[in-house]
Amino acid sequence: MAVNAKLLTRANFINKLMSGVFTMLPLGFRVREKIINIIREEMNAIGGAELLMPALHHRSVWDVTGRWEDLKEIMYQFKDKAGKELGLGSTHEEIIAEVAKGIINSYTDLPLYVYQIQTKFRDEPRAKSGLLRGREFTMKDLYSFHTDEISLNNFYEEAKKAYIKIFNRCGLKVYVTEASGGVFSKEYSHEFMVESSAGEDEIFLCRLCGFARNKEIADKNLKKSCPKCASGVLDKIKSIEAGNIFKLGTRFSEPTKLFYKDKEGKNKPVVMGSYGIGVERMMGTIVEIYHDDKGIIWPEAMAPYKIHLLLIGEAERELTDFADNVYRNLIKSGLEVLYDDRYGIAAGEKFFDADLIGLPYRAVVSAKTMAQGKVEIKKRNEKEVKLVKVEELLKMFNYSN
Repeated sequence: MAVNAKLLTRANFINKLMSGVFTMLPLGFRVREKIINIIREEMNAIGGAELLMPALHHRSVWDVTGRWEDLKEIMYQFKDKAGKELGLGSTHEEIIAEVAKGIINSYTDLPLYVYQIQTKFRDEPRAKSGLLRGREFTMKDLYSFHTDEISLNNFYEEAKKAYIKIFNRCGLKVYVTEASGGVFSKEYSHEFMVESSAGEDEIFLCRLCGFARNKEIADKNLKKSCPKCASGVLDKIKSIEAGNIFKLGTRFSEPTKLFYKDKEGKNKPVVMGSYGIGVERMMGTIVEIYHDDKGIIWPEAMAPYKIHLLLIGEAERELTDFADNVYRNLIKSGLEVLYDDRYGIAAGEKFFDADLIGLPYRAVVSAKTMAQGKVEIKKRNEKEVKLVKVEELLKMFNYSN
């Protein structure tokens, strides 16, 4: 079992319903929302307007591009009671092209950038590795519309920068990796790869300058020295694909008749781009990178709560009141706190659970700390334990915020 699947399940972040399909339990839901909020902020920052498209599609919209047949292996396709052929969206290029036909008429309507954060369905034959490869998952897909390739290229670079910001904010170091454009384009697309032994992909990476190329194209063009800096050597490493961006060109606008009128009044096909990030895959990737033999170690921006407050010892009224007061003060200060006040649970079990869940800070209240009017505080990824007064604790976190 993949590390992310094992730890997220044991720590009650997710519950597996069947292969590739998971329930987001309260802790997992909070992490998912943190990731989505970061993605949304960066998409809005580059001019993206959020919308939401349907997941249920009729066959005819897919037949226009020929992808109803092309995607049979991974698309859930079926008939309704009236015998109409329907599919669950594995991607949304065809749908957004249809939507854009009602919005784009003239060159004055361009460029246009829209995105959604929505459930995708793919009948993955190898649904495994926990959240890294699912059959039902959340994806942020951004689509851009342009008058020409120059406009597309400019926005493509802006999207690339925004993606790097997203991954950095989520605590992930990514390598922007050249990859095949596939059926979309003769040009390279780009994948955002995270080095990990749990990854299913292989890339060739120059650690000197950061140049990276996907195995599928590197095999044809592989050289011992880096083609970018010439000084480094390309190493083959395993990696997880955390996101990708494509220059679609007119691959979808021409068959769907998505045209705009230029300054001379002539009809021209809209030039498109597509940009995707898997939300749950990002969560799984973070756990693959940030963990130890005790459990998860969440980066602060991704943690469901910042502080794990533990009430240790017999829950006598005085001790409970002291711990409750610490909790209330932390909450009033605007801090996110998970409070473990379970009665009759041994201290060792509470410490074990705290390490497994992996919040950035553990705060302990016990009869010993109460006698000094203090709280024991420890960072999840450090061994040092400090005893601090409640007032000092509040100042420390208010400062770090």
